[in-house]
Amino acid sequence: MAARRPRSRSVHSRALLFLAVLFSVSPSARSLRFDLESGHTKCISDEIKVGAMAVGKYHVVGHDPNSPDSQIPDSHLVFLRVTSPYGNSMHYAENVPSGHFAFTATEEGDYLACFWAPDHKPPVSVGFEFDWRSGVAAKDWPNVAKKGQVDVMEMELRKLEDTIKSIHEEMFYLRERY
Repeated sequence: MAARRPRSRSVHSRALLFLAVLFSVSPSARSLRFDLESGHTKCISDEIKVGAMAVGKYHVVGHDPNSPDSQIPDSHLVFLRVTSPYGNSMHYAENVPSGHFAFTATEEGDYLACFWAPDHKPPVSVGFEFDWRSGVAAKDWPNVAKKGQVDVMEMELRKLEDTIKSIHEEMFYLRERY
């Protein structure tokens, strides 16, 4: 009986490296919940590549955007501006309890979403939720499956293909950068 050769460590190392890269770029939830003090601003940035899709949803906590009966006091309405790396406005909303935006990046770099609440006396604190996704995570995969009448396996393969393309592009980007 022939003796089995132990697998080389490089094969295991490559597999672990691949899994680490795959999990590091896999879509993750970017939903945030924070309190916004009246008269103050909070900003969140996301580095987005040219041609990547970005989508965002936001709402004041306690306000159901799907219910027309849900009343929010004027002191709890917020402003939002999303700007590109060169200061171009991608989305603007004022005195709203909720909203959403979507755009395709035309500039590469850090896009900035800034929320602020008007100054009130006495000061108020507005609870707020914000969900911002870009790149592969921004695609609405369940609706892609419904529209294309594709089965679940094909949809999963498309998601994996997009993830692999994203990893590949990121590797080239990092090579150029360093």
